[in-house]
Amino acid sequence: MRAGLYLHFPFCLKKCLYCDFNSTPATGDDHREYVELLLKEMALRQAALPEPVSAPTLYLGGGTPSLMAPELVGLIVAAARDNFSLEPDAEVTLEANPGTLTPERLQGYRMAGVNRLSLGIQSFEDRLLRRLGRVHSSAEALSAFQDARRAGFDNISIDLMHSLPGQSLSQWREALELAVSLDPEHVSAYALSIEEGTPFERLHEEGALALPSEEEAAAMFEATSDVLSAAGYRHYEISNYAKPGRHSRHNSAYWSRVSYLGFGAGAHSFWNPDGLGRRWKNPGDAAAYAAGIRAGLPVDEEPEQLTLEDALSECFFLGLRMLDGLDLAPLSERYGESALAPHLKQVAALEKKGALTREGSRISISPGSVILANSIFSSFV
Repeated sequence: MRAGLYLHFPFCLKKCLYCDFNSTPATGDDHREYVELLLKEMALRQAALPEPVSAPTLYLGGGTPSLMAPELVGLIVAAARDNFSLEPDAEVTLEANPGTLTPERLQGYRMAGVNRLSLGIQSFEDRLLRRLGRVHSSAEALSAFQDARRAGFDNISIDLMHSLPGQSLSQWREALELAVSLDPEHVSAYALSIEEGTPFERLHEEGALALPSEEEAAAMFEATSDVLSAAGYRHYEISNYAKPGRHSRHNSAYWSRVSYLGFGAGAHSFWNPDGLGRRWKNPGDAAAYAAGIRAGLPVDEEPEQLTLEDALSECFFLGLRMLDGLDLAPLSERYGESALAPHLKQVAALEKKGALTREGSRISISPGSVILANSIFSSFV
C-alpha cells in the first residue's frame, strides 16, 4: 500500500492574525519532547496497520516546522524510512518561515534528508507582512531564498497571498514579478480567507479591514495566471503553479484521493484501499494527544467510513481542483454507471453553462470558469 506521510508540528513563534491552523507558541524543550511523541506514534501506527506501507512523500507542516533543529528533522526522516519504507526518491518537504532560517540550519535540513522547501513568504511588502502578523521581513525572505539555494535546495516552493487589506492590483503584480525573478520551482498563490475565530474575523466584523472588492480580488486572481504562465509556470491546481515536473507530489495525492497518514496533534489521515476510504483525525489538543501516545493507545477521533456517495462527491470536487481535470472512465469502471448517473447529470448541466469542458472521457473546469471553482465544486457536494 502506498501512502503519503504528513507530520504536524504545531509550534510557532507567534500566531499570525489570519491563521486558524492548529498552532501555539512553545520552547525548544517542547520541540524535542513533541518529536519523541511523533516517533512513538509512527511506530504505533505502523504496528496497527493491516498491511505494510511504502511512502512516496513526506510532508512536515505546521505551525512552523523550521523551528525544529535539523537533528530532530533527521530523526523524523529516519523513522519514516524505518516504519513506512520511505522511498529512495521520495519528495520530502519542510514548511519554513523565512524568519527562522539561517544558512547553517538550511544546510542541516538538506543533510537530514529534506529535498523540497516550502517558504511561507506571503508578501514582499513589510507593510503587509506587519498587517498579517508575520515574524519576518521582506529582506529576510529574499535572504532565506538565496541561502536555501546555496544550501543545495533545487526544489523550492514559495507561498504568496493576495486580496490582502490595503493591497492593490499593481502591488500584487509587482509581488508576482519579484517572485518570478527569484525563479522558484513552484508558487502557491492564495487569496486571503477570513477564517472563523481568528483576529482577522473580529477586525472584519468591526469594519477595520480594508479588503479589496470582489472585482479587485478577481483581477488579482487573473493576474496570477497571466504573470506566472507567461514565465513558464504551469497552472496545475486552482492556487498552484509549477515548472515542468515540479508540482507538489504530496498535495496532488490529496486531490487524487490517495491514502495518507497524519501524525501529530490535529493531523488528519485517509486510508483508501477500497475506493471508498476511511478518515480520522488526531486530537487537536496537545495534552490529549500526548496522553494517548504515552499510554500507547489509539488517538483516532471522528472516524468516518465513507459511503459510495461520499466517495463519488470527493472524486468530483477534489479531482476538478486539478486543471487537467477528471477522467470519468476509471470512475465508471470502479463504481458503475448507475452510481455515477446523478453526477453525470450535473456535469451535463455545467457543460451546457460553459463551466465545464469535456475531451473524450475527461472533464475539466473551463479556463474562464476557474475563478468560479468553489461554486462548481459545491454542485457535487
